[in-house]
Amino acid sequence: MHVRFLGSNTRFDGSPTLYATDRNSYVVQGWKVDGHDAQTIEIPHPLLAYLEPGSCLSARLHDTGKGTFLLSGAPVTDPAVLAVINTPDHEQCIEVPMGIEIRPDDKPRTHEA
Repeated sequence: MHVRFLGSNTRFDGSPTLYATDRNSYVVQGWKVDGHDAQTIEIPHPLLAYLEPGSCLSARLHDTGKGTFLLSGAPVTDPAVLAVINTPDHEQCIEVPMGIEIRPDDKPRTHEA
C-alpha cells in the first residue's frame, strides 16, 4: 500500500493526520482510545476538511461531544506504511474505505440515450 499525505490537525503533542491510499481508502492517524481496541481512534472534527473532494469516510463517526469523533477501521500493520507515518506511541493508524459523497441536495443523475 502507498499513502499520500492530505493534511494534519495538530496541537501540542498530537498529530492526527489523513492520508489517501492507492487502494481507494484512507489511512487515518488518531489518538488511541482508552477502553477500545486497536480498531478505534479519536480524531478532531477539522481533520475531515482534508478529505478528497467529493469523497467521504465510508465508516460511521461517533461524535464525542467535545470536538472529536471516534472512528473504527482496520488497524494498519504494513511496516513500510508505518515507517513513513512514524506514529507516536499515544496514537495509531487505521484504514477505512473511501466513499463517494452523496448529498440530499445533489441533482439526480440521468442516463443519456
